[in-house]
Order: sequence, then C-alpha cells, then structure tokens
Amino acid sequence: MIVGLTGGIGSGKTTVAEIFKHLKVPVFTADEESKKLLDTDKELQQKLKELLGPELMKDGQIDKKWMATQIFSDETLLQKANAIIHPAVGKAFKNWHQQQKAPYVLREAAILFESGTHQDCAQIVVVVAPEALRLERVMKRSGETEAQVKERMNKQWPQEKKEALADYVIRNYNQHSLIKQVIAVHENLIRTANA
Repeated sequence: MIVGLTGGIGSGKTTVAEIFKHLKVPVFTADEESKKLLDTDKELQQKLKELLGPELMKDGQIDKKWMATQIFSDETLLQKANAIIHPAVGKAFKNWHQQQKAPYVLREAAILFESGTHQDCAQIVVVVAPEALRLERVMKRSGETEAQVKERMNKQWPQEKKEALADYVIRNYNQHSLIKQVIAVHENLIRTANA
C-alpha cells in the first residue's frame, strides 16, 4: 500500500518521516530523490539545460541555487521544469517501490497534490503547523528572508486545501505529541494494509 505524506514548507514532514522510519516504515523522499537525479541523471540535466540555458551548469553540475531563483520567480518556467523533473522522480519511485516488502510505504513529497502523485496513494497523511511557526522554521534553516519563504509558500497549495483531502492530519506544534500522533496513524495504516 502506498501512503502519501505531505504538508506545506516548514510543517515538519521530514521530522514526521523520521519517526515513521524508526517504526521500520520504508520512506521515499521525493525532494531528496530529485536532488540526487539533478546531480546524476545526464538526460534530465540536458533537458533542463535546454529549458533554462547554459548558465544552469556550473563545473559540470546543476547550479541548484541559480535554478531555484529562475523557476520560483516565473510560474511558466516552474511548470515546465516540474514537467521534466516529476516523471523522472516518478520512475525512481516505481523502481524503489517494487523492492519494498513492508505492509505499506510512505511517499513523502512537499507537492504531492500539486504534482498529481497523490493519485496512486491509498491514504494521505498531511502534516500541519501555523504559518508563523512554519515561516520561522524555514527562515532559521535556510537563511532566506520572510518574503522569499512566503514566495515559496505561495507556490504550494494552502494548508487548508491539503487538510481537506487528508485521511490523517498530524498537528506539528507545541501542545500536540508528534510521536503519539505518528504511532496512532501507523497502527491504523498497518490495520488498513492487512485488511
């Protein structure tokens, strides 16, 4: 069974994914996989170079920072880049999924709904946190300004829209125990997978 794990930037998806890993759940992280493919997949690099120009490559590697500034400031370019990257990540997921033996696997992706990859998920887990807290977390870890983080947030679906489509919502802020919530979801997913 494929379970989607998503949430807005700074919601704490990665932390939640780590807890699932401790529970021996195989986790496929789409963002990590796309970074790996950007570094190693020559065909993908070539297609992106054709889209964005020769400035994309620096010392034989994709300049990810430069690429981000280009695509996040231009909606059309972002969609075109995603149309190149998403199928490659999808193929990598398929290959990875075929090798798993667990009752269920997690497919962690920031833009699970936006990319359409939620369609092959039997269940969806959405991690949520208040926007102010999410902003603070992302600014702290990335060094970006509030305006830069908000620009990235605006490229994702609003949290409420994701929450409405979720089978499970994990609240990642102070008064809620993250581990207890993840264990409860995990137990339900095991039951569903074995049913």
